[in-house]
Amino acid sequence: MSAKIKVFPQYRKLSNEKSFYEILSDKEFTEIQLIGSRSVVHKVIANQYPEMLRIMEMLAAEQPYVFSNQNEFKSHAKGNE
Repeated sequence: MSAKIKVFPQYRKLSNEKSFYEILSDKEFTEIQLIGSRSVVHKVIANQYPEMLRIMEMLAAEQPYVFSNQNEFKSHAKGNE
């Protein structure tokens, strides 16, 4: 039996670059949502299946999610520190 080892954090964004994600585990992520000139931070702990499925889709980089990186995520987080 082979187990997939996931390294966290991982980074994703929406293809329209309106939301950026730092995935901390299979059940937790932080989202920075860009709204006009503002940014809003959401911390999500997945307790229900739809939230867990969303994280699986992000990890698989299924549309509308695409790969990102820590620098891109942190550049949008600066306004919220």
